Amino acid sequence: MTATQAAKARKQLSAADIMQRYGILLAFIAVCLVLAIVNENFLSSRNILNVLRQTAINGILAIGMTFVILARGIDLSVGSVVALAGIVAASLATTSSTAMVAGGPYPALLAIAVGLGVGALCGFVSGIVVARFNVPSFVATLGMLSAARGLTLLYADGKPVPALTPEFRFIGAGNIGGIPVPVIIFGLVFVIAWWVLNHSRFGRHVYAAGGNPHAAIVSGISVSRIRMWVFVISGVLAGLAGMVLAARTGSALTQAGIAYELDAIAAVVIGGTSLAGGVGRITGTLIGALLIGVMNNGLDLMGVESYYQQVIKGILIVAAVMLDQSRNKRE
Repeated sequence: MTATQAAKARKQLSAADIMQRYGILLAFIAVCLVLAIVNENFLSSRNILNVLRQTAINGILAIGMTFVILARGIDLSVGSVVALAGIVAASLATTSSTAMVAGGPYPALLAIAVGLGVGALCGFVSGIVVARFNVPSFVATLGMLSAARGLTLLYADGKPVPALTPEFRFIGAGNIGGIPVPVIIFGLVFVIAWWVLNHSRFGRHVYAAGGNPHAAIVSGISVSRIRMWVFVISGVLAGLAGMVLAARTGSALTQAGIAYELDAIAAVVIGGTSLAGGVGRITGTLIGALLIGVMNNGLDLMGVESYYQQVIKGILIVAAVMLDQSRNKRE
């Protein structure tokens, strides 16, 4: 190979590298520019805060899903866990005499702790089934999806839990310095997840377990334990998202969270995390979630029906997976 050919090859690799690293960010910027041109209200501070508020719940779910997918799993149960954790926590923080747990309403912090515990327990059960009994995560979490939804209906007798206390509602409807609390929670979750995946031993083990499980085992990493814990993380964040959703709407609904797992998976895949495991960045998930939120908001502003939004989202998911498969083949 001549020096000229080598230089050209380096340039081509560099361009491919840039697209792989920053393609989703460039796509996000392009979508924002188009929507800003099409609708003058898109870049208003009110609308931007609205986009961030709407993105927060899916973003929290997507961060948990990122851990699972990096470890070569999938969690289809997060939507149902959203409903179950939201209902249980709300029943401890409601002033409704027909929906509250005896002795309530309890302090908001207690209700939040219980909601997180419910999510953790659901994730722990899924993780044990996957890690200890070698059940495919698709099957295990599909079972949890059904079980958690059924438990939600049984716990609430099929009825919503209304009249949540102002203290509990603060996590979904409050503001701090003009910034919605759900956005602040989403930001904190992102920062913690970024640090864990990039600067902790556990994060390195998650990538190793997903990238090459056999090599990870030889290196002394307990792959089964890692797989169990990523489902616990996903469950905890699903519980958190469920409480934020209930607090934002003012009541917990038994049908909450339906199909939320699809948006979460979409954000992760669009953000560049490989379904084969071991490859991906939490920043990509952040941009993927924002891209979906911006797209939904922009289409709403233009009066596009939700049916078309689902079609566009499906096309994005398929395109992202095709790009992922193409990259895997090249490697």
